[in-house]
Amino acid sequence: MKKFLLPVFLIASLNAFAQQPNQAKIEELTESQWQHGLSLLNDMVSMPNDAFYPEQIEVNIAWCENQFDMRGYSTERLKTSGIPLLLVEKKQPGATKTALFYFHVDGQAVDRSKWLQPDPYTPVLKTQNQKGEWEIIPMEKLKSEYNPDWRIYARSSSDDKGPIAMFLTGWDALAEAGISPNYNVKIILDFEEEQGSPLLPKAVIDYKEKLAADLMLIMDGPRHTSNEPTLSYGARGISDMTLTTYGPKLPQHSGHYGNYAPNPAFLLAQLLASMKDSEGRVSIPGYYDGIEFSESEKAIFAAVPDDEDAINKRLGLGRTDQVGKSYQESIQYPSLNIRGMRSAWVGPEARTIIPDVALAELVIRLVPESDPNRLFGLIEKHIQGQGFTVLDHEPSDEERMKYPKIVKMTKSISYQAFRTPMDSEAGAWLRKAMVRAYGKDPVQIRISGGSIPISPFVDALGIPAVTIPTVNADNNQHSPNENLRLGNYKEGIYAIISVLTEPLN
Repeated sequence: MKKFLLPVFLIASLNAFAQQPNQAKIEELTESQWQHGLSLLNDMVSMPNDAFYPEQIEVNIAWCENQFDMRGYSTERLKTSGIPLLLVEKKQPGATKTALFYFHVDGQAVDRSKWLQPDPYTPVLKTQNQKGEWEIIPMEKLKSEYNPDWRIYARSSSDDKGPIAMFLTGWDALAEAGISPNYNVKIILDFEEEQGSPLLPKAVIDYKEKLAADLMLIMDGPRHTSNEPTLSYGARGISDMTLTTYGPKLPQHSGHYGNYAPNPAFLLAQLLASMKDSEGRVSIPGYYDGIEFSESEKAIFAAVPDDEDAINKRLGLGRTDQVGKSYQESIQYPSLNIRGMRSAWVGPEARTIIPDVALAELVIRLVPESDPNRLFGLIEKHIQGQGFTVLDHEPSDEERMKYPKIVKMTKSISYQAFRTPMDSEAGAWLRKAMVRAYGKDPVQIRISGGSIPISPFVDALGIPAVTIPTVNADNNQHSPNENLRLGNYKEGIYAIISVLTEPLN
């Protein structure tokens, strides 16, 4: 019996050691699956994925089901009143902990005329020439060459199909080496994130037991602008508001009625301008209430290696809003942004008229300290203070005659912000994995400026959540010519392998 137990003990010890590959081994494992990983990425981004078209999303759901089925995962569509979520799961023998990963599969809509390639859904490989322009080179080069600065251009290459391909590639590398995590893996795939994930909050509550986990890992968003390995401990939430002002019932000849019929575009412009001061700060009383920073929190902001001169140069900014004293501090506050305005016609369709309506869509990025309903109330009170009557419907003829200045206000909340303490066990666990992957500490972001629908999970499941951003910051996500830098793709696979092999006890 003793002779039998010793070899078993040694095998178990060796296997436990193998579960934590060092940096060199991680790179070796990645290299073994590199060509396979490139093929996965190109396959994924070749599928149109605009959630406005459910038929496109169905193709993506089926592809994901097939890929995870092939790897021994169970898959289940979580039904909603619209597009389902997809839950995939892999249980590990003897595991006592579970990590829940989040990815989204849908992408932003495309304007093909703005893409510098034949088709946004046909990936191309590009290199930067001496003029700083990105030019297409043969994809076949990747079979024998590698340049970390080459980029694959396609919709969703970075946001968010690239990270999914990283995960699958890293999983396959570990499987080929006979290595597996010591915890159960659940993955939730969201197919309406770019539409605001309208059905997700209810689904998380409805499927709370199926989603139960010990922590959540979000694979979305770009690294810090330095392109150093990054961890982000929170994300702002998002809500929106639409304001409509009214002029004549129908557009009128500006010669006949100019200086007489009020122009709703001017009314709207004056109203919007009253909401911020000349330094870009929201001037509505109480908007920033409840937000204060300790010295330790200020130190966290200062530790992030932002090069604000470089950021401003890249964005072409001669000045910045003065909401915070730095970039990091500025994103700790709720924002108020005009995402679009419309009134009458411009360009070749322009007419010399006084328009009938003017419309503005506003977005509020939320932080944990900001209750969106409170902010809505403050904005409505401010609008009333500017002499407007606020309605939630189209004004009737009687209301038009009764109220001289009318605003129709509609609003919605997509999801709240979340923030996990940096000194949490989840943070410490992830930092260990990142140091093993890269040989250095990651940049740590207290809360990111963008929004991802994670607060429903944090609130319903009662678990910490941390984001592992992997893609390059200059990836043009949400814009034409979205891209993924090859060096980031490879290093993202490093992160996946390291996280999957970091013991979770």
